[in-house]
Amino acid sequence: MNLPNKITMFRVIFIPFFVFFMLSEGIPYNNYIAAAIFIVASLTDMLDGKIARKYNLVSNFGKFMDPLADKLLVCSALICFVAIPSGPMPAWVVIVIMSREFIISGFRLVASDAGVVIAASYWGKIKTVVQMLMSILLIFNFEGSVINIVENVFIYAAVILTVISLIDYMVKNWNVMQDGNM
Repeated sequence: MNLPNKITMFRVIFIPFFVFFMLSEGIPYNNYIAAAIFIVASLTDMLDGKIARKYNLVSNFGKFMDPLADKLLVCSALICFVAIPSGPMPAWVVIVIMSREFIISGFRLVASDAGVVIAASYWGKIKTVVQMLMSILLIFNFEGSVINIVENVFIYAAVILTVISLIDYMVKNWNVMQDGNM
């Protein structure tokens, strides 16, 4: 396993620790600890990709696992936002975002069966960055009307980019779904 793939796996390993601190309201500063873990995990997303491209270490495992690790991290945060009694995330937002992730994962599985690896797209990458920034803001749970407006802007931007990236993937990769059985 090359270094970028190890970094990707490190991101996955961070997720249970993030969830633990996110949901442990009895621990002082739990949201700050959760935020620190989430930020480090998010930064590994940029790091593994840069190393893979710079040193020509791009692999099929990385093309598959890197976006999956992102999905796991962001979806874990979204579920935590709904699980917290005063959660800052409307359930419908979580449903839209997670539905997109399941659909794209399905596309990737069908493509993989056909011997095709669907790498992350530009829209998918932008969506992930916005979702991660949104999550960081919501994890910190700052108070104030201006902060609440910024959080809502990020929530709606994440939803819009989620839908745009879904449409982009479907249009660009529809040929993968076209075989004699459909």
